[in-house]
Amino acid sequence: MQRFRYLPEVTTLKLNAGACVGCGMCEAVCPHTVFAVHERKARIVDLDGCMECGACAINCPAEAITVTPGVGCAGYIIQSWIKGKENAACGGPGCC
Repeated sequence: MQRFRYLPEVTTLKLNAGACVGCGMCEAVCPHTVFAVHERKARIVDLDGCMECGACAINCPAEAITVTPGVGCAGYIIQSWIKGKENAACGGPGCC
């Protein structure tokens, strides 16, 4: 989802590839195609597409994924769609 962007490299998403069991749940539940599984290991293919919803971390049976939902700019992006960029704010750490 290349059009879903705000600022590069602000997401809290982290993947411990060593702990990954290659089940593919992250790829299946991510609404923005942030993950891909190749040779039984997940990898992050679009870090800046992450909206920090937490679906990947919640569904990872190996606890190989961490993300702090809502602390990045996902709130800002959603507000900018609803209120317009001039009226949007998120206030999370590392944001805006």
